[in-house]
Amino acid sequence: MSNTDVHGTVADGFEQVRETFARVVAEHDIPAQLAAYAHGRQVVDLWAGDDEAGGDALTAVYSSTKGAATLVAALLVQEGVLDLDEPVAARWPEFAAAGKGGITLRDVLTHRSGVIGVDGGLSAAELADDAVIAQRLAGQRPYWRPGSAYGYGGFVTFALVNEVIRRATGRSLQQVYEERVRAPYGLDLYLGLPEEQESRFRPIEWWTATPEQEAAFWSNVPGPHSILGIGYGLNSTPPLDQAAFVNTRAVRANGQASAGGVGSARGLAGLYAAAMWGLNGRPPLLKPDTIGAFAQLHSVGADLVRGDQGNYAVGFQAKGLRYGFLSANAFGHDGSAGSESFADPMNGIAFGYTRRRFGFGWSYPEHDLLAAALHRAVTA
Repeated sequence: MSNTDVHGTVADGFEQVRETFARVVAEHDIPAQLAAYAHGRQVVDLWAGDDEAGGDALTAVYSSTKGAATLVAALLVQEGVLDLDEPVAARWPEFAAAGKGGITLRDVLTHRSGVIGVDGGLSAAELADDAVIAQRLAGQRPYWRPGSAYGYGGFVTFALVNEVIRRATGRSLQQVYEERVRAPYGLDLYLGLPEEQESRFRPIEWWTATPEQEAAFWSNVPGPHSILGIGYGLNSTPPLDQAAFVNTRAVRANGQASAGGVGSARGLAGLYAAAMWGLNGRPPLLKPDTIGAFAQLHSVGADLVRGDQGNYAVGFQAKGLRYGFLSANAFGHDGSAGSESFADPMNGIAFGYTRRRFGFGWSYPEHDLLAAALHRAVTA
């Protein structure tokens, strides 16, 4: 790719963001999108790729989905429908089995519940449906004593949140998101992609590497029944193929709340802009006190699944620890194929990025470059 392959616009003063994006897509040869807001005003809308859909293309955002799902939980907590410190079993009695009676919604959202999968694994078909996941998790014993440590449940955590929401409201998390968030704010970020939007979807590709690189990488991956393997759904038979999973229509149609979202960089950035400042003439979704409560650090230090990569507020990743130039209360969520999204309330930033190819070894150094370029432009 060359710089001429980069399309879209940036506001005055954000030219360095375009230059950085051009270098990123040239170096990695990837279809990608970048969008950003500064204090509620869109300042970046860029894309580069291999088809005509461009900035309108939708792709799988994996765990960036968790940001949208957390926003639904935050909205319901703000309204008093949910209580972070109420036991999950108060709404869902079956969940109390196997020593889980004291686990609260806060424990689940901060990855402290120990419920990150099931013995024997969940098939790809089961992982496509939050209700099925929840049914399987109800009887599962936690993999560590709840509250004693934290670890990331990549594909299942928000099935628990979804079930609590369904019991409390009679509506699924996806229904609340569509009715209260996506549709009224016009977000190109779906938890359940309608059939009529399928033509805009572009599949995720697996990384390309030499056989030697592949062998070296996989030889160091922990076993499928390790904590990491369970957390990432590798303990099923066959092990989960992450690329094939989200490229499946059933996953996109259901909008599985942990990893099944489909969207664009515009949709990801717009989600956080809508939360903090409002969007398209509509008011902010969340009040400052709610943002403060959900952005507060809860689980930091070594994650049993993700190691040093894991640092969490409530539902959101703690982006102020991920990027040292952001403010302490920055929050958001990335996805394993390379999407990234976050808000920095103090600096007035909302950031959304997608790419349609896994990075080798799930490594995305361009996140740091793009986030830093945007931060410099906003704070100049």
